[in-house]
Amino acid sequence: MKIEVTAHGPYEVSGGVPLRPKDEVMSEYGEPLTWKSDPPVETPGTYLLCRCGKSDNKPFCDGSHSFDGFGGKERAPADRPPENIKRHEGTGMVVVHDGELCEHAGFCGNRMTNWFKMLAETDDTIVRGHLMSMLEKCPSGALAYEIDGELIEPALATEIAPVPNGPLAVTGGIPIVMTDGTEMATRNRVTLCRCGASKNKPLCDGTHAEIGFET
Repeated sequence: MKIEVTAHGPYEVSGGVPLRPKDEVMSEYGEPLTWKSDPPVETPGTYLLCRCGKSDNKPFCDGSHSFDGFGGKERAPADRPPENIKRHEGTGMVVVHDGELCEHAGFCGNRMTNWFKMLAETDDTIVRGHLMSMLEKCPSGALAYEIDGELIEPALATEIAPVPNGPLAVTGGIPIVMTDGTEMATRNRVTLCRCGASKNKPLCDGTHAEIGFET
């Protein structure tokens, strides 16, 4: 299984990677609470997913990138630069934060509090458990946590999930290959841009919300 970023074109997905759309479950206050998955979409062993944002057959590519002059040059580094990664000490856990990966899904806070405020209260095991649960729902892995020096990751299915009006949420450690053949560092959680406007391609940077991307 792998995802290849083609030059100024779509993502080529091979190896029979399941495609299963998912969406956020929202509270009455507009806060994301958890994820719900839809039934898998039938796909061939190899298929193309749009990353220009213009396809009329989303999430699949229909060739629109060729007509619109899509500029898909990658900006994201293949690996996470150590200087980007910040570690915040709590009680019984360390929050690992890489802001360059953030796609602003919103699971890291609510109308009452946020991950940073909660970290200061992790001597309370109820708060600590709640914070861990919040961080595990971060689709990009921009926020994660360590216990005793070990990164703790949720068990996630190996699949690609188009998120309505948002990115492709890639889970389960699927290899992603850049246009120059470099393989990105394999991670359990990655969000790939599909609106075409991210400044951190091929990764999502939340621009889809700014431009009103719809799918």
